Amino acid sequence: MRLRHPDGTVVHLGYGTNVLPAEDVEGLIAQVGTYGDRLRRHLGTDRVGLGMWLPAAAARRLASDLDAVSRLRDAIDAHGVEIVTLNAFPYAAFQDEVVKKRVYHPTWAERARLDYTLDVARVLAALLPEDAARGSISTLPLAWRAPWLTDRQAQAELHLKALAEGLAEVEADTGRTVRVAFEPEPGCVIETTAEAVDRLDAADRERIGVCLDLCHLAVGFEDATDALARLDAAGLDVVKVQPAAALVVDDPADPRARDALTSYSEDRFLHQVRQRTGQRLAARDDLPDALGGRRPLDDGSPWRVHFHVPVHADPAPPLRNSRDELRASLAALLGGDTARTDHLEVETYTWSVLPDGAPADDDALAAGLAAELAWVRDELVGLGLTSLD
Repeated sequence: MRLRHPDGTVVHLGYGTNVLPAEDVEGLIAQVGTYGDRLRRHLGTDRVGLGMWLPAAAARRLASDLDAVSRLRDAIDAHGVEIVTLNAFPYAAFQDEVVKKRVYHPTWAERARLDYTLDVARVLAALLPEDAARGSISTLPLAWRAPWLTDRQAQAELHLKALAEGLAEVEADTGRTVRVAFEPEPGCVIETTAEAVDRLDAADRERIGVCLDLCHLAVGFEDATDALARLDAAGLDVVKVQPAAALVVDDPADPRARDALTSYSEDRFLHQVRQRTGQRLAARDDLPDALGGRRPLDDGSPWRVHFHVPVHADPAPPLRNSRDELRASLAALLGGDTARTDHLEVETYTWSVLPDGAPADDDALAAGLAAELAWVRDELVGLGLTSLD
């Protein structure tokens, strides 16, 4: 899906496929057919965007097998799919029974992370539509926060230098520009935009920037306007944005709220919790830690939970989602005279673990994903963008 900003920028909107289990090339090709057609039908469009997640093994094969790339590209074209952005955050097995902190490995201090990301860049250059200005790849915020000592930061900076050089080689070889976006996330080495400025100080600004996940931004109580000013001052571009909603608990002392929260406490993904009291931000690494354990989180002020919930639908009261913060962030990014990004990827990867249960089949899931895309599209049109699809 494409929209035009009043400044003339073509903004690409798609759905992130890490919600879907596919670990090899054949699975990715099947995914394109299954969801490309269904999403287009539900949305009534000729073309739909997918922000495809490439597991490391699939990325390696595609980067070295022209026939496999050609078959994937044929499927993309045949099913009306557009791919301008890829997800290289999870390395593998993102829909396993237990993921939690495994998603942060390998880190950017390890060579495997660099090699994987450059494989993904080579694949993206081959998949980009002819009329796309550039491609983007989202990646993890260096690592989970500990252990991360000076030697690991130094090693990561060497890998970031090699990343920029590798992206330059991809552009020289293919004529296509691909940029990599580091995604701040609660609990990580880069948790906030301020930490992005600090940790990416030595990064090549032409090829490396930031991915703003708007769920993460809300969980960290970051204001989008302030975040953009901070990134601007440091010369860091918003390469990619993930419109996503967090779970919000206005009164954690309410027994009904705690009962409802318990249904979101699940074993697959990590659900960091943040609470702001004045200028202080209290933190727990996972929802069960906030609800109980040795150091339960104080219940005197609202909680925000890193649980991606559908952007278009409210959870059961007394919980809500961070839709108000999401709207404000979209307005800061795309409601002004200048578009601050051109790649948006809705990323509610948690459909399989929602308390109401996973959708019954592929079409039911596609209907939910399409409803989220339609909500974001309509918000953007309300900000003055014009739908092109």
